[in-house]
Amino acid sequence: MRKTIVALRLTRLWGTLTLVLVTVAVTLHAEESYPLHADSQTQSGVPEGRVESYHFANSSVFPGTERDYFVYVPAQYDAAKPAALMVFQDGGGYLNRKGNWRVPVVFDNLIHKGEMPVTIAVMVNPGVVPGGDDAQSRFNRSYEYDSVSDRYATFLIDELLPVVKQKYNITDDPNLRGIGGSSSGAIAAFGVAWHRPDQFRRVFSTVGTYVGLRGGNEYPTLVRKTEPKPLRVFLQDGRNDLDIYAGSWWNANQTMLSALQWAGYQVKNEWGDGGHNGKHGAAIMPDAMRWLWQDADKPIEVTIDEHPELKDRLIPGETWEMVSDGHRYTEGPAVAPDGSVFFIDGPAAEIWKVNADGKGASKFIEGISGVSGLMFDAKGNLYAARNKERKISRITPDGTQTVIATDVGCNDLVVLEDGIYFTDPLKPAVWYLPHGGEPIVVASGDAGSFPGKPNGIAVTPDKRFLVVVDATGRYVWSYRIEQPGKLSFGQPYYYVHQPQDELNTGADGVTMAKDGSLLVASSLGVQVFDQPGRVHVIIDRPSAQGRLSNCVFAGSDGKTLYVTCGSRVYRRNTRIEGFAPWQESVIPAKPRL
Repeated sequence: MRKTIVALRLTRLWGTLTLVLVTVAVTLHAEESYPLHADSQTQSGVPEGRVESYHFANSSVFPGTERDYFVYVPAQYDAAKPAALMVFQDGGGYLNRKGNWRVPVVFDNLIHKGEMPVTIAVMVNPGVVPGGDDAQSRFNRSYEYDSVSDRYATFLIDELLPVVKQKYNITDDPNLRGIGGSSSGAIAAFGVAWHRPDQFRRVFSTVGTYVGLRGGNEYPTLVRKTEPKPLRVFLQDGRNDLDIYAGSWWNANQTMLSALQWAGYQVKNEWGDGGHNGKHGAAIMPDAMRWLWQDADKPIEVTIDEHPELKDRLIPGETWEMVSDGHRYTEGPAVAPDGSVFFIDGPAAEIWKVNADGKGASKFIEGISGVSGLMFDAKGNLYAARNKERKISRITPDGTQTVIATDVGCNDLVVLEDGIYFTDPLKPAVWYLPHGGEPIVVASGDAGSFPGKPNGIAVTPDKRFLVVVDATGRYVWSYRIEQPGKLSFGQPYYYVHQPQDELNTGADGVTMAKDGSLLVASSLGVQVFDQPGRVHVIIDRPSAQGRLSNCVFAGSDGKTLYVTCGSRVYRRNTRIEGFAPWQESVIPAKPRL
């Protein structure tokens, strides 16, 4: 509420006492007050659901924690039919029929009207580790809710909900699962859906804490860069929300809305003038639930047709297709001159081949131990980095093997016309092996001036710069190739996004595109960089299971992206044309700087 206060002031002007009328605009914050929504009031003839209370103290994700949780069961619930699900963080605040939120009353009314499916609500409190006598307890709320990781999602999905499902028949359909909360509970709700859209797809967020408490300020950036997920999000905040050491809640929620809209999400917002409390959120909750659950019988869909960064890189409707399964651990994919793909099953000591059309995987070589990386030359010879065996082998198209280097660590390699560059994570160093010669170290150094653990390696399309992944850092390094076997001007050049809870990015194998883009397999997905080293796009992992270890372009047109992920190999058609080191040099266009 804004009021104008008129004040009188005496001032000396040109030697004369003058009465000056001063008008000052002062913002006064009247006590927030909202009318009680009709659907937040008990209504005649509406069947009332029940609320049951429970205690949970068996978490391995958050060891030692104890918490209460409450389950609202609608009157229409039929144990023979799976019910929809809505989870609320800070659960104790949502269960009172006469409090602010009145979840049981709202759900009674909306379910009765058919504006929500028959929905069980699980209202769960944050965990507390009791401190015992004469000691303070450890309160897990910020740790669980504000962390930008999948830890809380894992607790909820793998530990708490299975216990709830022992007593209640709850659907496994993520389209019929929603999650919500206020403040830190709101960012926790978004985080669960963000990390696990295979489990939750509807998000209710009020005065959400998308600020720098534990990295929540990263979410808007990730929303813009990551391939869109099938989520529907409702955001509420007030202009007088917190503005403290971690940031401005009001600005952060607007930034979050802008990111979701830019990326093409189904999103709705309600802004008010209130502060950091649940009053406005509770007042509009019935209408928010009505919007969140509308068309609940239809799946939430996403499209990249108009996405500014994806529409020219990915193909609408194209998703990951599994090519091969049942391996122990896949890595090291390499594209042959005919467009086929070869990959490694390291623990099985095998190299496999996938035809250029992506149909059918067959074993190429077995009994070749210690292989960690592959690369072809223009003649169709396959080079194998055998890190555990401390050797490099050349394999002709008919399978004949020749050891061309010994007593050197070699995790990954790139083969050029004059020789081979390869990474040694143990020395650590980058080596150069001239064809027919002996290996020499061409780059090494102390931590900070050189990758702590050099891993994936690639060459730019003009073959002028060598890029080297640091498996323990957050950068991919770039070196200029001065002449065969001589590198200069190494810089930690490409900035890799990493999960907030991990000490490194999980970056591993890399591949190049003809336009100079670099693609890096990482914990978050395949990160696509422009020439100046900035991530524009993070392509989703094909599976939450298994480590995403490497990527390569293959196929008849070089636009099919292959990745190795755990025990499987996947492919996906794209609009990006890849580059292989055995191809003729290409000079990419100058990038936008």
